[in-house]
Amino acid sequence: MQQTSSAKWLSILALVPFLVLPPAATADGETPKRASEILRSVDDLWRGNSSHAITTMRVKTRHYTRTMRLEGWSKGKEQTLFRVLEPKRERGTVTLKSGNHIYTYLPKTDRKIRLTSGMMMGSWMGSHLTNDDLVKEARLEDDYIARISFEGVRDGQNIIEFTLIPKPEAAVVWGKVILVVLADSSTPLSEQFYDEDMQLVRTFSFTDMKLLAGRMRPAVMRVVPVDKPEEFTEFIYEKLELDIEISDHFFSVSNLKRR
Repeated sequence: MQQTSSAKWLSILALVPFLVLPPAATADGETPKRASEILRSVDDLWRGNSSHAITTMRVKTRHYTRTMRLEGWSKGKEQTLFRVLEPKRERGTVTLKSGNHIYTYLPKTDRKIRLTSGMMMGSWMGSHLTNDDLVKEARLEDDYIARISFEGVRDGQNIIEFTLIPKPEAAVVWGKVILVVLADSSTPLSEQFYDEDMQLVRTFSFTDMKLLAGRMRPAVMRVVPVDKPEEFTEFIYEKLELDIEISDHFFSVSNLKRR
């Protein structure tokens, strides 16, 4: 499962003008390369070239709490498909992202719907992510200029903090992203998303290390809106497979109702 997003399933990133300092340089010029390698590692942590995952999504708001079990597939950053496994009343509901378009299949009415521009800012499945988040999915390495803004021990952990600013040509929506990773493994600990006025909008945290797709990865990703700190959307990974064989036709609109 912040186009955050969750790639993470739903990687949801972007940024704007403030004074951009160049990446911290070392004598041998290796820092930009090192930053690129770390960002690539974070980008591919849950997706690889393709992926298949089963997750539980928990949503808590002031008005309701809901839990859904989802199965998802991805190929590159242009193709993503989610199918609802539980609860029973929503089983078989499908969300497909294909390029810049999002489609929903509703099994109860046997309808396929292409989301219009006016629907893009609506909540995705009642979560704190929007339909637009899925479309605006980005790769840190490709879409951002990164500089190391802190490196060392903080709160008892050896970390690297990156300040990410969007490249001029990147189609991203945030003003700044702060990414914190463990120095020894490049495992992400947190992301902070700022709007164009440099106001913090939401935070992501990554916890509960678990063996997934052959290596230890965070199994829980939580999204918290800053203006509603008592609310959250949480994705809990049960299963993850990476770099699987999967055809482009799998993500076609004509194939939606066959899931």
